[in-house]
Amino acid sequence: MTDPASAKLDLRRALRVRRAALAKSAPDAAQRAADLAPIHALPAFACFAGYHALGSELNPSPLIRRLSALGGLFALPVCEGPDAPLIFRLWDDRDRPVPDAMGVPAPPPHAPRVHPDLVIVPLLGFDRRGGRLGQGGGHYDRTLAALRAVRPVFVLGLAYAGQEAPELDLEPHDQRLDAILTENGYIPVERP
Repeated sequence: MTDPASAKLDLRRALRVRRAALAKSAPDAAQRAADLAPIHALPAFACFAGYHALGSELNPSPLIRRLSALGGLFALPVCEGPDAPLIFRLWDDRDRPVPDAMGVPAPPPHAPRVHPDLVIVPLLGFDRRGGRLGQGGGHYDRTLAALRAVRPVFVLGLAYAGQEAPELDLEPHDQRLDAILTENGYIPVERP
């Protein structure tokens, strides 16, 4: 019998390889996804958050530019510690990024902290039920749970279409996506 933790680790390895191949085979996927984003289907937002793409993660920059043109404030996540939820700080193009606790470029400490209404998240795999498999550190699960405890937050997974899995085995702490955007289109998640 396969150990569930070991199976998840194996799945993450396989999905990393798949995502890297997708990144090489679809260099225009980020722009195509941004072009297909149905702005009318997204909830109204005063502030939205993206992420700094690492490795083969789908680059959110084209989508961020499109959403910024609507007038919303833009924030980036900041990791303050390995087991802490991420916080979000406003990004100003005039600022120089500062590595956070995980070494990811982030807004400097003087940037105002915000609570985004819309959060764009990276992922390794997703399913059509809103399941998301991340890197395994639990940062986004802790973060989204903390944000959702205060008020509703719309969570948009950004991925290559080929990252879709038939059905992910989710744990109680796993936070679901509200929708997924890929280079092939927008996938709304229907809640049971």
